[in-house]
Amino acid sequence: MKVLSFIKGKWLTKGTETDLISAIDGSTVATLVDSDIDYKSALDYGRKVAGPELRKLSIHQRAFKIKFLAAYLMERKEKYYALSSHTGATRGDSWIDIEGGFGSMFVLSSKARRELSDLPFHVEGGTERLSRGGSFVGQHICVPKHGIAVHINAFNFPVWGMVEKLAPAIMAGLPCIVKPSPVGSYLAYEVFKDIIESEILPEGSVQFIAADKPGNLLDHLNSQDSVSFTGSAATGKKLKSHPNIVANSVQFNMEADSLNASILGPDVTPDMEEFELFIKEVVQEMTVKTGQKCTAIRRTIIPRDLIDDVVNALGNELDAITIGDPTNRENKMGPLASNLQRERFDEQYEKLEAGLHVVYSGDIDTNGAYTSPKVLLAHQSDAGDDLHVIEAFGPLTTLIPYDTVDEAIQNANKADGSLVCSLFTADDDIAAEITLGCAPYHGRFMVINKNSAGESTGHGSPMPHMVHGGPGRAGGGEELGGARAVLHNMQRIALQGSPTTLMNIVQQHIKGAETKEAPKHPFQMYFEELEVGQSLLSEIRKITDQDVEDFANLSGDHFYAHTDPDAASRSLFGKIVAHGYFVLSAAAGQFVHPDEGPVLLNYGLENLSFLAPVAPGDTIQTKLIVKRKTVRQQREGDLFPFGVVYWDVEVKNQEEVLVAEYTILTLVKRRNKLDIDII
Repeated sequence: MKVLSFIKGKWLTKGTETDLISAIDGSTVATLVDSDIDYKSALDYGRKVAGPELRKLSIHQRAFKIKFLAAYLMERKEKYYALSSHTGATRGDSWIDIEGGFGSMFVLSSKARRELSDLPFHVEGGTERLSRGGSFVGQHICVPKHGIAVHINAFNFPVWGMVEKLAPAIMAGLPCIVKPSPVGSYLAYEVFKDIIESEILPEGSVQFIAADKPGNLLDHLNSQDSVSFTGSAATGKKLKSHPNIVANSVQFNMEADSLNASILGPDVTPDMEEFELFIKEVVQEMTVKTGQKCTAIRRTIIPRDLIDDVVNALGNELDAITIGDPTNRENKMGPLASNLQRERFDEQYEKLEAGLHVVYSGDIDTNGAYTSPKVLLAHQSDAGDDLHVIEAFGPLTTLIPYDTVDEAIQNANKADGSLVCSLFTADDDIAAEITLGCAPYHGRFMVINKNSAGESTGHGSPMPHMVHGGPGRAGGGEELGGARAVLHNMQRIALQGSPTTLMNIVQQHIKGAETKEAPKHPFQMYFEELEVGQSLLSEIRKITDQDVEDFANLSGDHFYAHTDPDAASRSLFGKIVAHGYFVLSAAAGQFVHPDEGPVLLNYGLENLSFLAPVAPGDTIQTKLIVKRKTVRQQREGDLFPFGVVYWDVEVKNQEEVLVAEYTILTLVKRRNKLDIDII
């Protein structure tokens, strides 16, 4: 196999060739062809060819492409597993990288379609009233940048690292250039080839750099571009300080390897389930991917009186770890990713070992890229700073004893920024104290007890729903995070103007904007016929004492303010008032249409506010307004293609005072099938 660059829609077949070596046995897996790339031209191609095509699509359309691409790649996963073993990964390690990566694409796509606007941009949050009369308002939106996203990825997760960056960028409307680490690049390349062969993404959406270093790529970036880097803190800082990055304020997101910690709570004893869970988690993080995870537990913080118990328990668990060829499913840990990584691990281990005590070191034959798990112990909790600064990127953890909770917190925070810290405790008061003490220094904090352990995804598993990143040494960046990951790739802008003007710009009804009467009852109109701003004004209804009494009897809500005149006279309202939910129900009766039509059902209700009381003798009138629309995918088993329509509802009394407002969601039939539909 030759690992080639894919630039401007073409594979570059000529260049300097370098063998890519298997971590298992030193054999050649592939050849990296480092071509002479015109990076300025490549960037311009992405911006000018793919950018406009991606921006024509709505966020949901782009998200569907990511969903379909994930399904396409998942069908081809077995060939990726075969290649992944050469990186030193066991089947379980590869599952995290391969299926974990594609699973992240599914989740990110789903979150974007559920939480973001079905428009080329996202309308974020509510309207801000900027004037007394309401004729001048503000609205935040997030729009696609007119640039390109450069992704520089680490060697330890060739698949996950690539697709978890690529997916949100594409959904944000940004074409991407992917630069994997040469180590394991053959795996990233195989997946990338299938991305191109799928033809799911618009032309030019993704390009691939097969090279040791990114050349002068960063010299040609501008303020509309972005860089996402994963790797060592030292390399990340060097790239982040690149003169052109600084000069043009190019967005730079760094997710750096960090000295993550796990804390055993002071309440835990060796006979508790939490103790066993803690030991297994530390061993898991030492041995999965042979400890080559940016989230691995490098510092294990334990009560001083449990040192012997922890050392013995870790030793017993580590003795059971079989090390060898990762293609043999009986082996639980493979080699490091390369001989070079083994050399670097040994160098850092020797630096740490000089000031600490070795309490466990396996006795396997450590030829080639293979090594064994190692556990060090700091005799004093205030041991030198090396253990909080030096990271040996492999199967190693250092035990740090503590005497007080404050001491545990201080040690966890001494690394000055990590991606994740975890705590094992059965005491929620301790959990609160340690969590809040550590929170400013860590990007993620996981608290485990016997109640959550069964379904826990683990210390070292950043989930696509949640943000992934951390302060300080961890890079100060943020990846993943569901819909947040998409918005992270977009430009947030504050719009200001009249409600009607802003409504026409953002294609979503804004309170105070002009509306237009629907040509017929909106519940008799198909999804495609409904337009933002169309409205229906109901007839007027007078509320009676009998209405209030009947609703109380029907609902069982006999709260005194609705049913007891004497007590109601002493209430905030000074008299009997109608139930808020009666007003809600009466309003529905004013705007629904009784006949069969395109509206299928009520899908939900949001942001309900009761703003003024309604008493017997008052009248109400309801206005129904098309707020926004979202297409939903027709799936197998659905009787109709449909979309979700969001309607603003305003209920006013005889004095034109707003008494209630809310948004309802309805499923509405579509007339037409779309290319996203699966029948």
